[in-house]
Amino acid sequence: MTPLRGSTAVGSTAALPKADDRRGSCRPAADRTPERAEPAGRPNDTGSSAVPPDAERLTALDACILEGIAVGTSTVELAASLYLSRKGVEYRIGLMLRQFQVPNRVALVSRAHSIGMLTVGTWPPRVPKHFVVQTD
Repeated sequence: MTPLRGSTAVGSTAALPKADDRRGSCRPAADRTPERAEPAGRPNDTGSSAVPPDAERLTALDACILEGIAVGTSTVELAASLYLSRKGVEYRIGLMLRQFQVPNRVALVSRAHSIGMLTVGTWPPRVPKHFVVQTD
């Protein structure tokens, strides 16, 4: 049975996020919408706005991987869409697990969501720009 026109087949990587070095976004150009202004940081316990500490910041690549994990993308699909090896993706995931001191991917997404690192009320979830370390 062939999939309906306009739908993606199971196992297809067509709907996966792609890395885009020009904009620092994981979304393909066709999926981009005008980005809303993000606050400079998230409020802390005192109510002031501040940039997240380094322990809560990710590289652009790690942000793309976290977004993929949050959607449920497999390691192999992430590797193909980001032009990395499977082991490379697993290595980056391992670094994030240690950084956030969690035992598995589910806990990683949960911790990222609880600190505001993943957008709320949108699908697929995205990592706001103020959580991404700018590397020049």
